[in-house]
Amino acid sequence: QVQLVESGGGLVQAGASLRLSCVASGGTMTRYVVGWFRQAPGKEREFVAAITWSEGISHVEDSLKGRFTISRDTARSTAYLQMYNLKSEDTAVYYCAVKPRGGTRNEYNYWGQGTQVTVSS
Repeated sequence: QVQLVESGGGLVQAGASLRLSCVASGGTMTRYVVGWFRQAPGKEREFVAAITWSEGISHVEDSLKGRFTISRDTARSTAYLQMYNLKSEDTAVYYCAVKPRGGTRNEYNYWGQGTQVTVSS
């Protein structure tokens, strides 16, 4: 069973950058894809980005390309979400999750507890 712990959130001003971390343990990560999601107050959870653990093949939601990047450090068992030029609409709780390689976006079955990102304008 995979355990995920996010960190790196906080309160920042618009235009700032943040890097979120997701430390994974308890599983063979080469079998998985790591994804980042976010949920703003009163809104549904939305996909942000994902990366294959083995090859590092990444995908970022189209609307966030150019501001958000995803990466992983296999030696540290950590995935990262780097966010640039943050906007007030990026305010949300950010979660990392894993799904089996080849699984659909609905098959993320291990989740972290989330980290709050608040962007003040």
